[in-house]
Amino acid sequence: MSYAQHKELSGNRTVAIVVVALIHALLGYAIVTGLAYNVIKKAAEDLKTFDVEEEPPPPEEPPPPPPDQPETPPQVVAPPPLVRTNVAPPPPMAVVREAPPPVITPTAPPAPPAPPAPPPPAIVTKAQSAKGNLQSLFTADDDPSDAVRNEDQGTVGVSLAIGTDGRVSNCSVSSSSGSRSLDNATCRILRSRARFTPAKGSNGQPMADTYSQRITWRLEG
Repeated sequence: MSYAQHKELSGNRTVAIVVVALIHALLGYAIVTGLAYNVIKKAAEDLKTFDVEEEPPPPEEPPPPPPDQPETPPQVVAPPPLVRTNVAPPPPMAVVREAPPPVITPTAPPAPPAPPAPPPPAIVTKAQSAKGNLQSLFTADDDPSDAVRNEDQGTVGVSLAIGTDGRVSNCSVSSSSGSRSLDNATCRILRSRARFTPAKGSNGQPMADTYSQRITWRLEG
């Protein structure tokens, strides 16, 4: 078969297909159009209107009286149960007591000052040595041995306290001889040997007094 013959057959087939398609389209249109007409006609016949007279409603009958019902006693409503809750007691209130007013003790007025003591009676007579010069109470035997070995000598000044009985109650060195042995020996001998006539006051009674003396220690050659 030549190319020209093949091309001619293809064109004829295409024309045949188009014709068949047109025929089917026309048949479908006719079928649809006829069915639609019948449906519309049927619906129009069913929609024919007619006037309907409404009947008036019947009169309402009065409701029948309620049947006699026995009176029921009112229901006794029980009171709700008492619910006890444990409530803590209120805290005890602190009792505030007012402090008693301070007791004011009156202060006693100060005692008046004691009157000054009367001045002691004036010494009329001074204490006097019963044996005169106190130097006479010392002898060569009274020289301390250590002062002799050291060849100590010198003058000791003493102050004597004389009691009312005329005895020496105290002895103090007012000027030293330079030798402690001689100073101590001087007070020791005077306290044991010296006797005095006690001093007298203006009232005539014996009085304590003081007495000063210088005692010289010399080595005998």
